[in-house]
Amino acid sequence: MDFIDLPQCLGAGGVVRLPGSKSISNRVLLLAALAEDETEIRDLLVSDDTERMLDALRTLGVNIQPLPGAAGTDEACTALNVRVGGVGGAFAVREADLFLGNAGTAFRPLTAVLALMGGCYRLTGTPRMHERPIGDLVDALRQAGADIRYLATEGYPPLAIGPRAVSGGGESARKESAGRIRVRGDVSSQFLSALLMALPLIGGGTVEVVGELISRPYINITLATMARFGVDVRAEGVSAFIVPAGGYRSPGVVHVEGDASAASYFLALGALAGGPVRVEGVGRQSVQGDVRFVEALTAMGARVSLGENWIEAAAPVSGRLAAIDLDCNAIPDAAMTLAPLAVFADGVSTLRNIGSWRVKETDRLAAMAVELAKLGACVEEGADFLRITPPTDGVRPAMIDTYDDHRMAMCFSLASVGAPVRINDPGCVAKTFPEYFQHFARLTRVVPVIAIDGPSASGKGTVAARVAATLGWNYLDSGALYRLTALAAQRAGVAWDDEPAVAAIAAGLDVVFAEGSIRLAGEEVEDAIRQEEISSGASQVAVLPSVRAALLFRQRAFCRAPGLVADGRDMASVVFTDAALKVFLTASVEARAERRYKQLMAKGIAARLQPLLLEMQQRDDRDRGRSVAPLQQDANASLLDTTDIPIDVAVARVLDWARAVVPDIAGAAV
Repeated sequence: MDFIDLPQCLGAGGVVRLPGSKSISNRVLLLAALAEDETEIRDLLVSDDTERMLDALRTLGVNIQPLPGAAGTDEACTALNVRVGGVGGAFAVREADLFLGNAGTAFRPLTAVLALMGGCYRLTGTPRMHERPIGDLVDALRQAGADIRYLATEGYPPLAIGPRAVSGGGESARKESAGRIRVRGDVSSQFLSALLMALPLIGGGTVEVVGELISRPYINITLATMARFGVDVRAEGVSAFIVPAGGYRSPGVVHVEGDASAASYFLALGALAGGPVRVEGVGRQSVQGDVRFVEALTAMGARVSLGENWIEAAAPVSGRLAAIDLDCNAIPDAAMTLAPLAVFADGVSTLRNIGSWRVKETDRLAAMAVELAKLGACVEEGADFLRITPPTDGVRPAMIDTYDDHRMAMCFSLASVGAPVRINDPGCVAKTFPEYFQHFARLTRVVPVIAIDGPSASGKGTVAARVAATLGWNYLDSGALYRLTALAAQRAGVAWDDEPAVAAIAAGLDVVFAEGSIRLAGEEVEDAIRQEEISSGASQVAVLPSVRAALLFRQRAFCRAPGLVADGRDMASVVFTDAALKVFLTASVEARAERRYKQLMAKGIAARLQPLLLEMQQRDDRDRGRSVAPLQQDANASLLDTTDIPIDVAVARVLDWARAVVPDIAGAAV
């Protein structure tokens, strides 16, 4: 899908089983491949990143076989059980081209392992991977005698790895210690992790960290995983790590822990939208640093509890989150989830020590600042911090760009607690969590919609407006939006064939609908949009694809608490396909023509009944024959013929139907 539109969330609760940790999955896969004997891996994450590692290992000659028992139901995220045949420290394939996508957890460690193992390899990735720095890792590997060349830009992938440039070469050289290697610790923790995992292949060595070590929790994951495979690294604080000689040994069976970073989105949802929301697969004994996200949630006032293999979060007793000022070095990935939370907090929040965001799947610092501003927040972006001031008038509906970054997509789903949002390129979540949006939808309760469709003059506008007024809900007259777009473009001096400019106007229309009233930017315009010139403009802008796409979201943006009544031609079939109630309102063409005749005469507009009847018949034919959004009754819509019943009876009938499917309005009076 190009996008997914998330309606405003009114509440959330339930349980979700987490996918396996990406960081643990790819580390376990690599070490199982390098170890002696077979390793059975349980609950391996199924995602783009792990697929890149699996493909690479198979290309290098590693025997990997699926095992029965993989999960994949609505209640459990898809997982994979595999048996990996270890190669005992040396891949059989000594020359290969490897494409590693945008998977840093595959590219960085494989670079180190292949460079120190020997052989000839070419490592490439996506364009974004070729923008992510790797020079500090390459410099460190060259200290150990590795032969690595940049194939394009100095300091960045793609890379060519050749025979090790050390005297003697061959098997005997691989057994020599690397001695002491220096690597910067303030760019990416993956550089240090890659070195640590590769050094046992050449007899160990010492890695000295230059400068501050960021993202220490991910180093802890690396050390814990290496220990499970028989290599215990001795840490001298955070400044040096001593890797012993000796290869990896299979532990037999390894269970991959649930992803603590992924847990943060659901725990944040519980903290924002009532809860409780419980995540399973990670708990108080987790080796992942991102589990400390719960400390940040607690500081914001959320109610959090932990078990051995679960965590649960609910909203503060006050219902409002507190602002925070936090050093986020301990939770580098989960810290991103705090940014949309800050939009809902009381006061200004500051997230510090997040400079590593700039070398991830995208420049997350810059991207986050841009997208938060779309929600109405005031954002100050520093070299390694974000300062976020919530919007004064509530979260705005927004179309969020995701920059091919899975975490941007998942983070901004939380904005739907405040307003409808469109997430562009939602498929990017496949990098770590392919089923994310399905689970998000299952946990959330959204703003209810009553969709009323029907032909012209069937009474749908009057019925919809009165139902909305009775319930105290929002009202959308979708048929007026193209006219409003044409009028707004004319007033802004924008030509009706200027597609990008008109689409931008359509996306930002400031419109309020009520029975007998349409206000554009605060001005009553119901008569203005009926002018012949504006009707012509509406026809012109309606054929522009970008305008139609923008107005689709603009229509959905009317779906705000406590509910929406929308009328039009395709509300049930296209715009609000999950509406709580769908109604198709109709009447005989003769009755509709007479209604239109009486409306015009009441306004002092001369009219004749017979031409109106002919015009209405022709319009019905056009509306039913449209290639885009034709007039038709949705399969799940209730039919209401108003030919022989007054409007108040039609309104009462729709309200009765609504009470049957939306319990919260059971007491609404007619």
